[in-house]
Amino acid sequence: MTVKKLNLPFTGIRSFGRTPIVTNLDELDADIAVYGMPFDLGTQYRAGARFGPSGIREGSCLCQFSPHTSYDHDDGTTYFGPQWKIVDCGDVDMLHGDVDACFANIRQMVRKIVSRGAIPFGLGGDHAVTIPVLQALNDIGPFAIVQIDAHLDFVNDVAGQKNGQGSPMRRASEMGYIQGMAQLGIRGTGSSSVSDFADAKAYGSVILSVEQIRTTGIAETLRRIPASANYYITIDIDGMDASVAPGTGTPSPGGFYYPEIRKILKGIAEKGNIIGCDLVEVAPSYDHSEITTQLAAMILRDLMAFILKRKERAGA
Repeated sequence: MTVKKLNLPFTGIRSFGRTPIVTNLDELDADIAVYGMPFDLGTQYRAGARFGPSGIREGSCLCQFSPHTSYDHDDGTTYFGPQWKIVDCGDVDMLHGDVDACFANIRQMVRKIVSRGAIPFGLGGDHAVTIPVLQALNDIGPFAIVQIDAHLDFVNDVAGQKNGQGSPMRRASEMGYIQGMAQLGIRGTGSSSVSDFADAKAYGSVILSVEQIRTTGIAETLRRIPASANYYITIDIDGMDASVAPGTGTPSPGGFYYPEIRKILKGIAEKGNIIGCDLVEVAPSYDHSEITTQLAAMILRDLMAFILKRKERAGA
């Protein structure tokens, strides 16, 4: 008797969402390419984000990427048609103690993925990894950034160190091909200094707290995001409320909940072309119930769904 293979979530190799693994990037043929950045040398407090990529992959085992399992009751839409290809390219190689080498390897991975026509989806890693990712996108042309985060991340340097987890948006503001920035979810005392907020506002960044977004509404938030043909989205998991995302080095109460972030991401995907995304600061050692890794995977899966549905409707 032939037994049908079920591929239950707790079996098999842990790629993102059980998608095919492609480690030879010269053979990459996909619409979306997931890659890991197991780096936390930029961490100033609790380390552990280097295990974020493996944790998110583990949490993604329940994710499905086929039409018969991707119907969404909320909006009446079926996502992930058979024409779309999503793959996992594995992790960027890291050299312990050498930030420059790690960043160079990240840039190389991202540039290769983009050169093969795929949208890069990065799994962090602390938020410092966004710096080399954005550097690698310099040839794509002008684009705006949308940051989901509890913290402003606009620190210029800490004792001369300019590539820490608190500096990615400051470094982004120095890149001439980035044409605008929206920072959503910023909250709480200690998020950044008065001078950092002043510098971000002088740059032209749109800074909105969770409370402001809830007061004015998501539609108004989307309207205020700088207009651009292209967007890059960087998601720090601490932008989510600590009750649903405890597994991070700096959990922060008063953050977004899943329905809110889903609506925001859907709106951004409808507003313009998403050229890439990263989700950072997941630290599985603090995630005892594994809800943070599962939430991270769901957020990424939703954004993939929205991006591909927009392309489908546009006839891509």
